[in-house]
Amino acid sequence: MLHGLAAGEHYRVGDALERELTRLLTERGAPPSLAAGGEIARLDGGAIELKPDSSAEKIGAQLAQAIYGGLNR
Repeated sequence: MLHGLAAGEHYRVGDALERELTRLLTERGAPPSLAAGGEIARLDGGAIELKPDSSAEKIGAQLAQAIYGGLNR
């Protein structure tokens, strides 16, 4: 859940997240946690720092990078 976004921004964040995660998986490959298959019950992506004026695209990209990083831990 993302709080503080303008109406409709969650779609742009989601689209940006999907694009960046696809890019990371394509360029860097699947992390071992995904390659092994199975379910991931909880993922710690660490903390991200967002500036108040961050665009939806920037927020989505940062979230994707945190998710990808968490999959590599």
